[in-house]
Order: sequence, then structure tokens, then C-alpha cells
Amino acid sequence: MSDPADNGWAPPDPPMGGETPPAQEPVQESAQEPRPVPPPMSRPAPQEPAAAGQAAHPAPAPGWPEQQPQTGAQGWTGATGGYPPPYPQAYGAQPEPYGGQPYGYGTQGMLYAGYGVPVKRPWVVPTPPGSPYHRMARTAAHRWWRPWAGTLAILFGGFASVIVLGIGAMIVATVINGEPPAGTGRTILGNDLADLGFNLAALALFLPFALLVPWWVQRRRPGTLSSVAGRLRWRWLLLCSGLALGFCALSFGTSWLAGLVVDDPSAADEHWVGWGRFLMAAAIIVALVPFQATAEEYVFRGWLLQAVGACTLETRRGRVGQAFSVVFRTPWPGILAGSMLFTSGHGYTGWGMLDVFLFGAIAGWMTVRSGGLEAAIALHVLNNLMAFLLPAAMGQLDIVQGAVPWQYVLADVVPMLLYAAAVAWLVRRLKIQTVVADPAVPAAAGHVPPPVPVDGVPVDGVPGADHVGGHRPLDGA
Repeated sequence: MSDPADNGWAPPDPPMGGETPPAQEPVQESAQEPRPVPPPMSRPAPQEPAAAGQAAHPAPAPGWPEQQPQTGAQGWTGATGGYPPPYPQAYGAQPEPYGGQPYGYGTQGMLYAGYGVPVKRPWVVPTPPGSPYHRMARTAAHRWWRPWAGTLAILFGGFASVIVLGIGAMIVATVINGEPPAGTGRTILGNDLADLGFNLAALALFLPFALLVPWWVQRRRPGTLSSVAGRLRWRWLLLCSGLALGFCALSFGTSWLAGLVVDDPSAADEHWVGWGRFLMAAAIIVALVPFQATAEEYVFRGWLLQAVGACTLETRRGRVGQAFSVVFRTPWPGILAGSMLFTSGHGYTGWGMLDVFLFGAIAGWMTVRSGGLEAAIALHVLNNLMAFLLPAAMGQLDIVQGAVPWQYVLADVVPMLLYAAAVAWLVRRLKIQTVVADPAVPAAAGHVPPPVPVDGVPVDGVPGADHVGGHRPLDGA
């Protein structure tokens, strides 16, 4: 028996020995509208009269429980009030809460379903369907401080890992050489090959933090940083890699033509270093450059682009606020911010800075245009492989940055523009997914649904918005 001091009605103890209480006759309110008869054990038997001086729980009136009047300040809060459902049936599924929805008693972060059983709210918040890539962080959990906190977490986590890596590399070099490495202004470990591996690995260490921070800070899946499909689309990445190989061949040819009109005295000293030295450097480059380039894309074209894109300023009022809101709903503020920070991380000057900035801007445009990082990753990885392997064949393991003649910049930008145009054509031709799909509406083959407004604002400002709803991706997403 339940405590008489409890508020609300509590069902009596079940009969002993597995006896089934006799079914009660239904009570009809009128001859025209008979009430159905509940199955056995669907409600308790009436309460026996209590002894003199002892409080008793009132017995429920005949009929369905949800039609009973509510008793107690903390009684059952069903769709229309009433008593809680009785003990579960002997066999079969548990009865669902009224209305099929869980109930909440005001406890933050907890939901209540069934018999007041707490259900923990899921941590991951889905991205609204129809969102383009640059606005995937604009979820129901978005707050103004989350992009800032995530950026600081990536910076501190990445630099802390680089410090740990540097200490470990110093210890290993000391054990191998018998003395601490004599680093200079240009070297860290006193060896060009070791410095090359350390620099590439240090940049690659930012990749896990870029993938973890969206889940930890913004409460969304790490795969939303890869593409609108929620993952890296491998078949599309392989196709973009084939295009990037063509870009490398074209870029090599245009750079050779630019070298014919540029007086470069350093070119006379270049010579083949031999297979022994080249293969050791090539092994390090091929093993680490894909992770280094991918990490930079996830930070500058992934996290930064979506962090800025989440700040849409849609709650601002007034002409100035609305004007800024129109601009910030487009991907261009995120593209420009990521490109400027990407340029600041390099040591080029003059025309070389323009070359790096245009590389970041074109990669950011392709990311939004294709709905993912695959095209930018393929371009960055193949470009860096060529940029490291060719000097390594001539014995130059330290990439010299500084002033770059405008002829080389032009020879580099033209192939990038052609590559971006080919990617945009394939996105249209293959109907690559460029917005978040609605999981409740599976896309049919060849069907192109229209974009869905996000936060009450139409999807605008996306390059090529006339076909942003393609849902027949190459990778089956």
C-alpha cells in the first residue's frame, strides 16, 4: 500500500497469488453513447473501505482514467488531467503517455516519459533541413559565445599539442645524438629533414581539435564540419582528386612558361640530389602532407566559415542591423575572414600574399558551392604535394617564402579558377548535395527539392542558389 500522506491517488497493491480481479461492468453515460469496457488489469479494483480513524485513498470512478478529476497539487498531469495509469498489464507493451509525447516537470535537461521515468535529453542538436554549408552551425543550441569559445579551444588545444610534440622531439633528438639539438633561427631540431617532419606534424595536430570542438562546444556532430551530408563523401573526394591532378599538371606548365619571362638566378643552382636523399624526404612528405593540408581546410574553410556563418544577426533591428544581417547571411564574411587568417599564417609578401589569399577565397567558394570540404581538400593536398616534392628533388626541404613575381601568381591563379569552374560544373551535372537534407523526406532519384528557409529566412547569398537543392549525391548521401 502507498503512503496515505502522498498527494494524488495511488493504485492498490496487486492481488496475491496471481489472481485476476473480476472485470467490472462498464458504466454508460447514455444509451446512445456507451463507454467501452477496459481490458482486465487495465485499471485497479475499487479500494476497500478504510478502518475507523484511518485515511483512505478515494476509489476512482468507473470509466477511463483520463476522464477522472485531478487530485492533489502534484497529481498526474495528463492531456485532460486525471489519475495515473495503473500497474502495467501482465503481458504486452507498456501503455504510452497520453498524447504520445513525454512530459516535463521543469527539470532542466531532463524529459519525463511514461510513469515519470526521466529520459536524458540528447546532446547532439540536428541542423535544420535546407541549411547551406556555411550556416550548419546555426542550430537550436546556437549562442553568440559558442563560435568564440570553439575558436579559442582549437587554438589552445592545437598549440598545447605542438608544445608537447616539440618537447618529445627534443628528447628523441637528444637520445639519438647524445646532446641537445643545436637549433638556430631557421631550424628547430638541427636537421632539415627532421624539421620538415616536425612542421608538417605540428599543423596536422590541429585536425582532431577542429573535429572535436563542434561536438563539444556547439553540440553538433563532427561530420557536419565535413559536408552537408554529415560526413566526408569519399567518392566525391576521389573525383575531385582526379581534377586536382589535372590542376597540378596545368599549374606546372603555366609556371614553366612564367619562368621563361622571369629572371630567377636561383634556378641555375638547382640540380638532382639523387634517389637516396629524395626518397627519405618524399616518404615524410607523402605521409604527412595530406593530414597537414586537411587540417588547414578543416580549420579555415570548415570551422571559421561555419563559425562566422552562424552569426547571422537576424535578431537585430533597425536599418543598419538589417543591412548587416543581409550581408552576414551570405557566405562571404566567413570566406573573407578565413582567407585573411589563412594568409597571415604564411610568410609570403607582396604578390605572394595575394596568391595565398586568392587560394583561400577560391577554396572557400568551392566549399559552399559543393556543400563540403572535399573539393578544397583535394586541391590543397595535391598542390602542397607538388610544392614540397619538386623542391625536395632539388635538395630544398625548407620552403622559401617571401616576395613572388606577379607572373608566377598569374600562372598559379588561372589553373585554380579553371579547377573551381570544373567543380561547379560537376556539382550541377551530378546534382551533388549542397544543403542539409530533410531526413523525414527521402529524396527520389533525380528529384531536386527546393531550399528550406533557415530561421525563418530564405536560403540566399549562396553562390549558384538556383540549384542548391540537389539531392542525388555521388556518394549516396
